[in-house]
Amino acid sequence: MVRPARGAPTFLLLTFLLLAALWPGRAHAVLPIEHWTTSSGARVFFVHAPAIPMLDLAITFDAGGRYGAADRVGLASLTNTMLGKGVPGLGEPEIAERFASVGAQRGGGASSDRATVSLRTLSSAEELGAALEMLERLLAEPTFPAEVLAREKERVIQALREAQTKPETIAGQEFSALLYPGHPYGRHATPETVAAVTRDDLVAFHRAHYSADRAVVAMIGAVTRAQAESIAQRLTARLPAGSPSPALPEVARPGQAIERRIAHPASQSHILVGAPAIAWGDPDQFALMVGNYVLGGGGFVSRLYDEVREKRGLAYSVYSYFSPSLQPGPFTIGLQTKKEQTGLALQVVRETLSRFLADGPSADELKAAKANLVGGFPLRIDSNGKILDNLTTIGWYRLPLDWLERWPQRVEEVSAQQIRDAFARHVRADRLVTVVVGDDGR
Repeated sequence: MVRPARGAPTFLLLTFLLLAALWPGRAHAVLPIEHWTTSSGARVFFVHAPAIPMLDLAITFDAGGRYGAADRVGLASLTNTMLGKGVPGLGEPEIAERFASVGAQRGGGASSDRATVSLRTLSSAEELGAALEMLERLLAEPTFPAEVLAREKERVIQALREAQTKPETIAGQEFSALLYPGHPYGRHATPETVAAVTRDDLVAFHRAHYSADRAVVAMIGAVTRAQAESIAQRLTARLPAGSPSPALPEVARPGQAIERRIAHPASQSHILVGAPAIAWGDPDQFALMVGNYVLGGGGFVSRLYDEVREKRGLAYSVYSYFSPSLQPGPFTIGLQTKKEQTGLALQVVRETLSRFLADGPSADELKAAKANLVGGFPLRIDSNGKILDNLTTIGWYRLPLDWLERWPQRVEEVSAQQIRDAFARHVRADRLVTVVVGDDGR
């Protein structure tokens, strides 16, 4: 939990000192973002940060799990993982050695919305050149070796089998399936869907989705604008041409309340309550964020924590959050409680949410939420890694370039009425999905 801010002067001083350290002479802007589009169609977002002789880079592709077939869930993640397992003339050990020899770190991953490949490297010419050369090859000419794919599939299958015995996994998967019936957001990988993925599937998925015209390149580090332009062009020039992506179904919000209980031998019930709620860039995003801090996002100072734990001792922790996505991502309340307390805990959660929806935050709660959020803002940009994540988010979800620069101001401008109105539009108490794993209600 972030400690309450002491006031605007303290926040402004902290922000100025932070920015002065990251960008000498440019502390007037939260993020001096430069933006352009390469000749191959990739959109680039760049921050020049000369204080540390490093470059942090991420390329995000329109290659998330939402494009995989229902009987091949896991294809997007496997494709992303396998990018680093082989190129012509080099196998997995040689690729790893080439990155390690210049002190570079490669990463990546895939979510429902997108897939990302990242690189952290020294910005000196020799090390930077070697790391970029290797990354360029991984993106443009992966071989997806069959024997490595078989090993990776078995590793994922074993992990899935273990996870599917855990109540938190069961709850999360059932929750997503009920929130998004018939939609890719509601799917999850199983041992069967992963086992069905073939090398040909990976080749086709890479060819269709790892294209430059739907890619976002984010960079921060000690390189010039001219170098950044050259790097972005180099990494995207040889990418596949891609193919038109199929249209995705719209998210259908539940028309009524849904409750699902699943028996489990665990000593506690795992409870999730929520509904599809908000996409990135929604006009209500800041009102929902500030309001949720009061409801359940503020840790020890939230209403849910006070009602569920402090007053009644029903749970060790209870929380709520909004998770924006390209299409409306979920609003979620989560907690664990003793099985015999399941009914009471659910009652308290629902009553607390209903009161908040009706009344919104008090003046004191709103003031404290703003102070904590604004006071903690410098922690959102206190490293190149966090800045890279923000650049990727701004670029991928097409947010305004001043999204972070105006972030504290937009938090401060939120009113209690705006919070009540925003929650009324996005959270209906009579249309929530509830999943309980543990106590089956019998």
